Amino acid sequence: MTRQSRTEMLRLLEAHGVAPRKALGQHFLADPNIVERIVSVAEVGRGDQVVEIGAGTGTLTRALAERGARVVAYEVDEGLRPVLDEALAGLSGVEVRFADAAAVDLAAELGPGPWTMVANLPYGVGTTILLTVLREVPAVTRMVVMVQLEVARRLVAGPGSKEYGLPSVVVGLHARARIEFTVAPQVFVPPPQVTSAVVRLDRVEAPEVADRAVELAAAGFGGRRKMLRRSLASVLSEPRAALAAAGIDETARAEDLAPSDWVRLAEVADA
Repeated sequence: MTRQSRTEMLRLLEAHGVAPRKALGQHFLADPNIVERIVSVAEVGRGDQVVEIGAGTGTLTRALAERGARVVAYEVDEGLRPVLDEALAGLSGVEVRFADAAAVDLAAELGPGPWTMVANLPYGVGTTILLTVLREVPAVTRMVVMVQLEVARRLVAGPGSKEYGLPSVVVGLHARARIEFTVAPQVFVPPPQVTSAVVRLDRVEAPEVADRAVELAAAGFGGRRKMLRRSLASVLSEPRAALAAAGIDETARAEDLAPSDWVRLAEVADA
């Protein structure tokens, strides 16, 4: 197997007159060892379907394809087309779609699963893409993503912690998540100013009221410093009665409630 080294990445970029674009949050992964660890965590092999968000210079794309996976890679930057054409030349089972993954209907475009999502997610839109996939693309059953360490901690946070928030609730309703390992800035081109982390999320069956639970949680965290009887007034006609029916203290705040508490509230909210 051939892995794209830092030297090869820099050569590709220079040869095609391409540079990472700050506006797109581009930080290209340039360490073959980290690439191999990500692919190993993803546990993909021959015949598996993989969707990659942010193909970049093709370093992860190539590694996934060489494992025998069928890879559909989205890349928003059309300027990377010649780089990817050269980097992925000779590989079968790879389709690069030059489109904004945050703006396409992934459920419709991917079709039947199971799919594994593997991605070095771009800063700025990575969390939004991940949470949308969790909520709207059930065919994606496993996600292995690189995000900022601060974001990773929010995704896996539990009630009462300072990192706990709406993303934590969404993840808790749809997946089992854990941080696999952290990644130093120096392995990227250009290096970001923060440490990154690889998170693995394995989908679980979400409660029927998951969407309503997220709506309630969004209102609760929207008024994070308020007691629930006040922060939920915009989405519940009788917040005190609903909280009482769910067995939740009306003076609690959003960060006190576990995902299961939001589910319980959603089940009685519209009864």
